[in-house]
Amino acid sequence: MKKTLLYMCAAFSVFSANAFAQPRPIDKASAPAVAVAPAPASFAAKYEGGLFGFSEKQTGTLKFDDPNERLVFYGKDGKEKFSIPYKAMLVVSPQSRSVQSTAGNVISHIPLQGAGLAGLLRSKNRYLLVNFSDPDADVKGLANFKLDNKELLASVLQTLGQKAKLIQRGDAYYRPRGAATIDL
Repeated sequence: MKKTLLYMCAAFSVFSANAFAQPRPIDKASAPAVAVAPAPASFAAKYEGGLFGFSEKQTGTLKFDDPNERLVFYGKDGKEKFSIPYKAMLVVSPQSRSVQSTAGNVISHIPLQGAGLAGLLRSKNRYLLVNFSDPDADVKGLANFKLDNKELLASVLQTLGQKAKLIQRGDAYYRPRGAATIDL
C-alpha cells in the first residue's frame, strides 16, 4: 500500500511538472551587431573548393565588385576565375578548424621521451563559407575560402551580409525563404 502511494505521488509530480511547462517562442530579433571594421575592397584568400567546375585549390584574392553586385575570386595571375552574385547567396557563415601542424605531427612520432608533447602544436584555420544557388547549372553549392585571421573573417562576413542584403543570425547571415534570389 505504501509503495503504491509512493509510486502514485512520484508519477503525479512528474506529469504535473510537464503539464505546467510552457514553450518559449523563438526570438527572431538578431543579436546586437558588434562594431567590426569594414572589410577591405580586396583581400588574400585561398579557395578550398565547392564550386561546380573549379575543383582544385588555389591561392588568390577575393574582391567585392559592387557595380556588378558580386564577389569575385582572382587567381595568382590576376585573372578572374569565378564570381558569385550577391543575389545568389543563401547563407554566409564562418567556420574554424583546429589542426595539428605538420612539424608537430612529425615530431610527435619521434621515439624520444617528451616528443609526444609536440603533438599539442595546433593552429586554427578560419574559413568563409558561402552557400549559393547557381543559376547556370541549376544546383546549390558551398564555396569555401580560407582567410588569414579572425578579424578579417568577421569584417568580411559583416560586409558581405550587408551587401547581399542578408539577415544576421548569430555569426552567420542568411536569406529567408521566399526572399528574392536568382531564378533557377
